Amino acid sequence: MSDEPTLPDATAGPIVQLDLREPHRHLVRVTLHLTPRCLQPELRLPAWTPGSYLIRDYVRTLEGLEVFQGETPVSTSRLSAAGWRLQLTALDPLVVHYRLQATELSVRTCHLSADHGFLALAGVVLQVSGERWHPHRLELRLPEGWQAFVPLPGAGEGAWIASDFDRLIDSPVEVGPHPWHRFQVAGVPHRWVTWGGDQPADDPAWLADVEQVALACCRLMGETAPASHDYLFVLHLLDGGYGGLEHDHASVLQYGRRALAAPGGRRKLLQLVAHEYLHQWNVRRLRPAELTPIDYDRVTIVPGLWFAEGVTSYLDLLLPLAAGLGTEADLLQDLGADLSRYLLTPGRRVQGLRQSAEEAWVKLYRQDASSADSQISYYLKGAVVALVLDLHLRRHGSCLPVVLRELWRSHGTWGRGYRNEDLITAFAGQAADLAELLPLWLESTDDPDLSGYLADLGLALVPKPASEAFLGWQLEEAPAQAMLLKRVHRDGPAERARLQAGDELLALDGQRLRRPEDLTTAFGSTSTPGERQLLYCRDGRVRTTRLQPDPPAVASWQLLVDPQLESEPARRKRKRWQALQP
Repeated sequence: MSDEPTLPDATAGPIVQLDLREPHRHLVRVTLHLTPRCLQPELRLPAWTPGSYLIRDYVRTLEGLEVFQGETPVSTSRLSAAGWRLQLTALDPLVVHYRLQATELSVRTCHLSADHGFLALAGVVLQVSGERWHPHRLELRLPEGWQAFVPLPGAGEGAWIASDFDRLIDSPVEVGPHPWHRFQVAGVPHRWVTWGGDQPADDPAWLADVEQVALACCRLMGETAPASHDYLFVLHLLDGGYGGLEHDHASVLQYGRRALAAPGGRRKLLQLVAHEYLHQWNVRRLRPAELTPIDYDRVTIVPGLWFAEGVTSYLDLLLPLAAGLGTEADLLQDLGADLSRYLLTPGRRVQGLRQSAEEAWVKLYRQDASSADSQISYYLKGAVVALVLDLHLRRHGSCLPVVLRELWRSHGTWGRGYRNEDLITAFAGQAADLAELLPLWLESTDDPDLSGYLADLGLALVPKPASEAFLGWQLEEAPAQAMLLKRVHRDGPAERARLQAGDELLALDGQRLRRPEDLTTAFGSTSTPGERQLLYCRDGRVRTTRLQPDPPAVASWQLLVDPQLESEPARRKRKRWQALQP
């Protein structure tokens, strides 16, 4: 299906001109042309961008705001940190000038350098009161030899038209002298552009595999073609990093070159592609009611984020396999890694799944040394609950994809936002007992019956114990000249010894500690180590404490086919599960 509206009259709303011709200065020069509709219009810069639930205060990068009506400066008064009111005497055309510092490289911020430019337009374009639902014209001025990649209808050389402010903000802008490629998915044109390499050229099968993953997403949603009429993939291939952000007609991905070269790296990049592409439906068009419409200025609590992100995180593991790419062993390895990470996160005993979604704005994106002990990601636990829901539904002759398609038909295709209650009703429509079970799984800090559900598929989670005593701390990953504590586990040996994050370890039983390997040598493989004397430094003062290690804990969990559970019915169920079929 296509949701592309008829192109509006470009003169009916603001014109946004972005000058990027001095990339080495990292400054974006913005000129906004508009005809006011009242004598006291307001200008506001969004505080966050959809898909990334954190108030980012983009206004901190804005400088030099000036407004003119003809040659006359216009008086402005500040209404808030990111809002201004203009005082006009006539409704003559206005010109607004300002600059933005673009130095933060992520999928949700702005970065301009001598190599490329990336703009998350929520951090660039001022919203004008009364203009949100009018068309906006975007014009770009680029360095010589650069090209722009924008998921908007073209309006001539260097210009594009957005049907309204929301469509403009939802359109990431990538510019530079980049290699790019065209391909199609079910007859729908797609583009792939890479900064930092040329993934399709380096990997000749890449675009064909992306096409198959995209088609698997379409089949999952019960559609013959993508929801977008014209889709853009932007990949930032960096030395390190990982992330993605979804849009109605685009995905922006960040991935590390070393991660791509590592075993399984290509598969994980395909999973990232699947995740953001599936968001084309789940999140963007099948949207939580709380985001319909979006409030760009303040926090909006969205209890259904567990479904928006958790279900998508679960399905992105299965979609490449459903597309004919990868093996069962790959799936079990990747799903097992997620389940292991979940089971080794103590915060799951503190924060429930619904609470995790509701606290996204203040916790998930603001990690600190104690986060793992006090919270659980709604991506991670959401994926675990999605797995349990899928396997529970299969006991009733249905599956998670059936519920997703039903919600798409009842809400997504009509632009109706869903609430948590709608999700519970949809799941209970396929298995009546979920009317009670699903709210329990959303609210409780107890684990669902993972082992029981996995046994239906002949699978089991097998613990792998650590080879060393449990000390209850995590060191900084790359200690230079000091061994610093990055994290102290709640209720662990280090906390009992009154240690805290930031402490520097100096000596154990009088022996100097210089590197993490010294701890391995000191404790060896003793299963019941005794109390040890630890010398450490905090705030420039040397202190001593007694450390009583615990026996080795579980280091990780593996998801394996269990010979004792394996049977022909289990194998058939497993094959249908992997194919996303009931």
